[in-house]
Amino acid sequence: MWFVLIFILGGAAFGMTRYRDVKSAVNSSFVPSGAESRDVHAELVARKPFSILLMGINTNSSISSYKGDTHSMMVLTVNPVTKKTTITTIPHDIAIKVPGFEKSSPATISSAYALGQTKTAVTSVEQLLNVPIDSYLLLNMDGMKQAIDDVKGIEVVPDVSFSVAGYNFVKGSSTHMDGREAMAYISNGNDFVREDRQRAVLSALLHKGRSISTLFNQRLINSVSGQMETDLTFDSMTLLDKNYDEVGDHTVEDNLQGSAIKVSGQSIEVVNKAELQRVTDDLRINLGLSKATTGDIEYVPVQAPVAKK
Repeated sequence: MWFVLIFILGGAAFGMTRYRDVKSAVNSSFVPSGAESRDVHAELVARKPFSILLMGINTNSSISSYKGDTHSMMVLTVNPVTKKTTITTIPHDIAIKVPGFEKSSPATISSAYALGQTKTAVTSVEQLLNVPIDSYLLLNMDGMKQAIDDVKGIEVVPDVSFSVAGYNFVKGSSTHMDGREAMAYISNGNDFVREDRQRAVLSALLHKGRSISTLFNQRLINSVSGQMETDLTFDSMTLLDKNYDEVGDHTVEDNLQGSAIKVSGQSIEVVNKAELQRVTDDLRINLGLSKATTGDIEYVPVQAPVAKK
């Protein structure tokens, strides 16, 4: 999985000695989403902005047999004209009315994958934010440790000072982390903290992987090929290499912010229209799209009736 992300933000020229290995790794991970989308190949040929939904899971079994919730969601938008990339985290417990599964409402957006697999997860994000999702990546987070080790570690600046699993993290101090240490870093804290740290580790890995030697490391290619599913074809990735070689120059990170409540004993987060519209506006701007009203599948708590005096 990290190979594809590094490919997107890093860019590199294909060498014939690695061409077949890379193509085989990508083809083994190709799975159509089943959701309606723009013609991403045509978008890439025309060097237009595009979006990818990143979904993280944790499983020790085959990724193709996974039927549970996603543990993280990020919307990646890439604009080759402005050379700007955005990574927007959608908290896993944001409450929505899942398209096609309205009777399960309210449901967390993380459950969209469990309810209807990739098609439903992609459609849910599109209808929540009113932005097109051109492609997706389903990522097994267990593969992150090996990928980090394969790039000789990453540099991360901890957000707070804490100790866990024998590691000491100091707030504001750049820390070189191997795969095991990075896993300890992102596993500590509440759901919001873990998602934020996961994004920080992902960003560090993306930046670390900008060199050609890292991209075509054979162990890296082998380690990621069984850890992801995507509807990006090999041909599309060659276009990414050709037309989007500088998109990692300016990366902006963001979070969709919600408020925690309990419904029928279930802890969920609700998000208001103003926050949804803010994120929608930012994503659509980077995709070169006109301003539009945000989506309409967010869960709105039922207000208790006011007692008459």
